[in-house]
Amino acid sequence: MIPQFIRRLVLLATAVVLVAGCRKKAFDDFYGRPATLQPPIYNVLDSRKNFTTFLTLIDKSGYKKSLSGGGYWTLFAPNDAAFQKYFTDNNTTLANIDSATARKIVQYCLVYNDFETTHIADYQSDAGWVPNAAFKRMTNYYDGFYKGQGPDGSATVLLSSNRNQSTNGSSFVFGDNNNKYIPFFYSSYMSAMGLSAADYNAFYPNSTYTGFNVDQAQVVNKDLIAENGVVHEIDRVLTPLPNLEQYLATNSQYSEFRKLFEQYMTLYIPNVDATARYKILTGSSSTVYIKQYSPLLAYAPNNENYVKANVYDAQSDGYTMVAPNNTALTQYLNSVILEFYGTVDKLPASIIADLLNAHMYNTTAWPSKFATTPNFQNETSKLSFSADLAEKKMCSNGIFYGSNKVQQANVFSTVYARAYLDPNYSLMWRILNNLKLAITSPTQRYTIFMLPDTYLRALGYDYNTTTNAFTLTVNGTVVAGGDQLQRLVNLHVINTPNNELNSLAGSGILETYGGEYMKWNAGQIFAAGNVETGVNATVGASRDYINGRIYYLNSGNLIYPTGTLASQIAKLAKVATDPYYDFYQYLINSTAYNAVSAEFSFTVSGANYTIFIPTKAAILQAVKDGYLPGTVSGTTVTPTYNPTSIDDKAKVTKFIQYHIINGVAMATDGKKSSVSTAFQTFLVNSLGDKLTITVKNQPNNMTVTDNFGRTSNVVNGSASNYLGSRALFHQIDNYLKYNF
Repeated sequence: MIPQFIRRLVLLATAVVLVAGCRKKAFDDFYGRPATLQPPIYNVLDSRKNFTTFLTLIDKSGYKKSLSGGGYWTLFAPNDAAFQKYFTDNNTTLANIDSATARKIVQYCLVYNDFETTHIADYQSDAGWVPNAAFKRMTNYYDGFYKGQGPDGSATVLLSSNRNQSTNGSSFVFGDNNNKYIPFFYSSYMSAMGLSAADYNAFYPNSTYTGFNVDQAQVVNKDLIAENGVVHEIDRVLTPLPNLEQYLATNSQYSEFRKLFEQYMTLYIPNVDATARYKILTGSSSTVYIKQYSPLLAYAPNNENYVKANVYDAQSDGYTMVAPNNTALTQYLNSVILEFYGTVDKLPASIIADLLNAHMYNTTAWPSKFATTPNFQNETSKLSFSADLAEKKMCSNGIFYGSNKVQQANVFSTVYARAYLDPNYSLMWRILNNLKLAITSPTQRYTIFMLPDTYLRALGYDYNTTTNAFTLTVNGTVVAGGDQLQRLVNLHVINTPNNELNSLAGSGILETYGGEYMKWNAGQIFAAGNVETGVNATVGASRDYINGRIYYLNSGNLIYPTGTLASQIAKLAKVATDPYYDFYQYLINSTAYNAVSAEFSFTVSGANYTIFIPTKAAILQAVKDGYLPGTVSGTTVTPTYNPTSIDDKAKVTKFIQYHIINGVAMATDGKKSSVSTAFQTFLVNSLGDKLTITVKNQPNNMTVTDNFGRTSNVVNGSASNYLGSRALFHQIDNYLKYNF
């Protein structure tokens, strides 16, 4: 007979088993694998029976576990027919594919995140999905450590930049593997971007565009859903694409172009974290260097990550490089870039960077949009896509075009180039950088009179490379010289939209870049300062560029004035018959004149003015009409230049103020105020309003209308277009009558 406690124990055990069985069933029902759940990627491939070769590579690569378990993947899977073609094209067999090669193929076809066709063309921005804006995905493949030329010789251990170098930051982030991207071409993206099959076939002439292509392959079965992602079946075996740096290195016909990067724009920065990691992986104590590129460049050609403004911005854009072949580049270097420097080693880094940047685009320049896509210098290409671009290659981080011509950058083909490409004009070039946007524009024409370093240094100017500042030595004392030199150089830069200075045989007047005026006459040029000194500059040989002409100076240069406006009037007011005599006499005896500064009491240094000075007859008429003090006896009119009454003194000041336009210097060339335009004078009425005069300016025919509608004509001749300190003086045949 079984003891009672044993029976109880058996009953309890039975109950526990029954309860546990019920609970496990409930657990499985709630948490167990759903019957409708698709198998993992590896099993999906296995079940379809046409991925046997690829499955073998997955096994060799060590990725069977990853693709059989959890995850979130997109796999572009080449079928067995794709591998047969691959074996034939590469004269190899499955047995010859080692684990490293297998890993490359598998990793490059394996994309992070699950992208069914409903989202395959959408860009994962930080702000959310952007429909139809993606044509690349980040793969599981990266190059990692490699050996190449560097500080430790040809076996230097290197890692590529994974960021673009900034002027104050690093181009490497440890822990970012710089994974390669794989391009795909989906119909909705192509349509949204205005692209067609021709854009695809420019890179893949032997492939057919179907509306869903991955690199050179066609997707023959899409959206094969798996537990851990999605499979898109492709008809070609894909291997990792080279980045722009790698592709350039494999093409000897572009070796001269590559040399400019490697010898002059490359930096090797030792990295402690990478060195420690390399030692863990290999046991080697070799220093690891990050191969970086100069911050002067548009981008680092070895950076797979695009700009990282958004985490995945490389999904939606990439770089473009146009590489001129050796013949084209060598000819351009010798004929243009090295004319005055002689060798590339002597070139400033900025010139090399500008040459390279002319061929670099920090965006994707698709074939159909190549002509209108601006490069890093914001210039559209001067190359013909069909005639000049002999090679087109899609790379992992952008597009590569091989060219039989050099892209001629504006900095090398406009008037800016003359100072930029000649070390003898380094001071002028530094100043011209402040005008660079204007004078490098091919649509705006300029004339520049060149100022060599020898001449500017003789004037006392120089540049301190330690403080990055211009200096001016005056009587042995060194002061800041940037503003003075800028004003001087501005005088020698003239906007000439109609080639007005292509001949200096005649005479004329033009406004310079700084707003002051210069004149020419029979091969000589002069500005207001030359008028003060009485010494003009003589012009020599010239050279033409796409947007204008430069002249060399045989002697002298344009000089900005140092005198006052009043002193400049005085030059034409020495005797009673001089054209400005009466106006000047009234001026210097009035409250409009500051005897201490010998200048108008209301003008300020640095401002622009147009000053109208009536003829003697007009002055006498103003006396007759009571607008200037004087006496009238019959037909005899006598000005009173220095009146004693307060009213008469005020009368003179008002008269003078009403004859000066404030803020504008205007020549009789018709370029300003070609239609009647009102300008403020210095005369202010009792309400505080500045009175105006109206100017209509046609070439050599300027008229001025006063408050009473009376018109005065500018008298053409030596007393008009007379140069002053940021001002022009004009003789007029009537006085301007104000209605106060």
